[in-house]
Amino acid sequence: MSAADEILDIVDEHDRVVGQSPRGEAYARGLRHRCVFVQARDAEGRIFVHRRTPTKLVFPSLYDMFVGGVVGAGEAYGTAALREAEEELGVCGLPDPRFLFKFRYDDGAGRSWWSAVYEVRCELPVSPQVEEVDWHDFLPEDEVERRLADWEWVPDGLAAYERLRAFRATG
Repeated sequence: MSAADEILDIVDEHDRVVGQSPRGEAYARGLRHRCVFVQARDAEGRIFVHRRTPTKLVFPSLYDMFVGGVVGAGEAYGTAALREAEEELGVCGLPDPRFLFKFRYDDGAGRSWWSAVYEVRCELPVSPQVEEVDWHDFLPEDEVERRLADWEWVPDGLAAYERLRAFRATG
């Protein structure tokens, strides 16, 4: 099955399921669905950063400071967070990612999804999926901050990162 055929729950503005749709149709019609963002850090506390492949359905070739993706139909956010983190990092045996907060991403141009933000420590050697990741590294947080203005980042990941900084500043 291609990624475009994956079935997603379609949700309302309160994150209640109102239907289901294939991913490709949900993207094409701007149907609100669910996503997870997982900030992965190595043993030294550096953040996993990667550039998406040019074949991605959404935000191809852009940088991201999260691993993650869509939540499948009937799947819990936490289950999706662990699945996506292990898939994208190319590891098995991660601890359950720790839930931090949820927000509704909306770019004002028809892209909207409920987004659950998690964090996980990855002390395993990573081997990211070549279908998903063109380049990757673990970067110190101050370097990620410096790169914010220089690299083209996925807009939803950037929104999640800004909210994560605010969350940590108040928590």
